[in-house]
Amino acid sequence: MYPLLFRTLAVRVDPERAHLLAMRLIRTVSRVPVLSGAVRVTLGRRPAVPVPGAADGGPFVRPVAGVLGLAAGMDKDADTVLGMDMLGFGFVEVGTVTALPQPGNERPRLWRHVELRALRNRMGFNNRGAAAAGEELRRLRATRRGRSVVVGANIGKSKVTPLTEAVADYVTSARQVARWADYLVVNVSSPNTPGLRDLQAVDSLRPILAAVRAAADESAGRAVPLFVKIAPDLSDEDVDAVADLVLELDLAGVVATNTTVAHDLGPGGLSGAPLQERSRAVVARLRRRLGEGATIIGVGGIASESDARAMIDAGADLLQAYSAFVYEGPAWPGRINRALAHR
Repeated sequence: MYPLLFRTLAVRVDPERAHLLAMRLIRTVSRVPVLSGAVRVTLGRRPAVPVPGAADGGPFVRPVAGVLGLAAGMDKDADTVLGMDMLGFGFVEVGTVTALPQPGNERPRLWRHVELRALRNRMGFNNRGAAAAGEELRRLRATRRGRSVVVGANIGKSKVTPLTEAVADYVTSARQVARWADYLVVNVSSPNTPGLRDLQAVDSLRPILAAVRAAADESAGRAVPLFVKIAPDLSDEDVDAVADLVLELDLAGVVATNTTVAHDLGPGGLSGAPLQERSRAVVARLRRRLGEGATIIGVGGIASESDARAMIDAGADLLQAYSAFVYEGPAWPGRINRALAHR
C-alpha cells in the first residue's frame, strides 16, 4: 500500500511539507496509547533478542532494541522520539541541534530524486536550538517509556558563529543535551553550513572533541559516549587521520557517513542509494584503522536487508537510515530490524 501512496500522492507534495506532515502524524499516533500500542506490536515489532549492552560486548551501556536506528536530520528537535521508536527503529538520533535557534537556509531546500532512490537537501541545521531540544529530552526521560529508548544527540555549529568560536558553540550544545542522551555525535560534516567541513581537519577537530567530551561528562555526571560524524567526500588519508584521532582521544567511535556533494544535481548534499558504495568503503577503511574497539555506526544507502548486511560485513556495529525510510514507508524499519536479528 505505501509504495502506491508514495507514487500517487506523496510525490505531488512539496518534500519539506510532506516531511512536516508525516512527522506530525507520527507524533500524533504515538500519543494515543491504544493506537500507538497497536502500531508498535505490528509495524514496529521488535526482534526477540536486542543488541547486547556493553557488559556483554555491545556498543552502548544499555542494550539496543535493534541494529538499525534513525539517522539525524529527521527528528531535528527531539519531539518525535517515541514515534520513531513505535515504528521499529532500534535507536533514535535527534538533531542536528545548534547552540542558537536558527531557521536554516531559504526554501526550497529539500528535493526528491525518485529515479535514484535519493534525497538532496540544503536545510542548514534548521532547529529550535539546543536548549529546546534538551527540554524535549528531559520531558522524554521523565516517562518510563521515554527512558527505555536509546537516544543519541547530534550537535552542530550555529551558522552565525565564526569558525574561530566553534569550540565554545559546540560546548554550549553539549551542555544542554548530554544529560539526557545515551551518546553524543559531533557533526562537522554537513555541507550546508558554510565552512563546517573545514572542521574535519584533525587540528581543528581535536579541540572541539576534547572540549565537548569534558563538558558532556561534567554536565551528565557520567562518561557520555562521544562520536564524530564524517563526510563520504573525505580522502582516504583524511579518513585515516580521523580514525587516528578517535584512537588518540579514546572516543566511542565514528558515524559514517553524512551526505555527499559529489553530484551534479544542484545545491546541497545527496543521501540515499548513490552513497552506498562509498559509505561502505569508508566504514571498511575505518574498521581496518580502528581495530575492534571503537564503535562504527554505518549510514548511507541502506535500503534492504542485503544492504544492511553488507554494511555490517564491512565493519559497522550499528546502522542508521533516513532516505530509505521515506521511500519504503513506516513498516520498513521494524521489518529490517527483525530480518537482521536472524543470522
